[in-house]
Amino acid sequence: MNYYDSNNLKKIPDLIRLAPEAAQSYLTFEHEVYEELKAIPLRTKELIALAVAHVTGCPYCIDTHVKKFQSLGGTREEIFEAVLVATCTRAGAVLSHATHSLVAYEEDRTQEQQMSNEVQPKHKPDCFC
Repeated sequence: MNYYDSNNLKKIPDLIRLAPEAAQSYLTFEHEVYEELKAIPLRTKELIALAVAHVTGCPYCIDTHVKKFQSLGGTREEIFEAVLVATCTRAGAVLSHATHSLVAYEEDRTQEQQMSNEVQPKHKPDCFC
C-alpha cells in the first residue's frame, strides 16, 4: 500500500458521507477563509498554506497548494523561500523550547536535593501526559 497515493483522495466523498454535517462545516470554513475573507490576497494565502503544509508534512496539501499558487503566478523561488521561512520558524520553535529542557534539568536537581531531606513516596509517576 502506498500511503500517499493521490488516488486516495478519491475516498474523500466517502469520508464526507460518514459525517456530512461536520464535513460541511469544514468546507464552509475553508470557503470563507480562502474566498470570502479579503484582507490577505489569495496568492499570499496559498503561499502561507504551502509553507504550513511543509510543516505539517502533508504531501496532498503540498501538491494542492503549490499548484494553486503556481496558477496564481507564483514562482519556484517564492515557494522555496516560503519553505525556508517555515523551516527556520520551526527550527526556532524547537530551539526556544529547548529552554524548557534546561529549566526541567535545573528543577530536577533542586527537587532532588529537597526530596533527599524528606521521606519519598514509593511510587511516583514520571509523567502525566
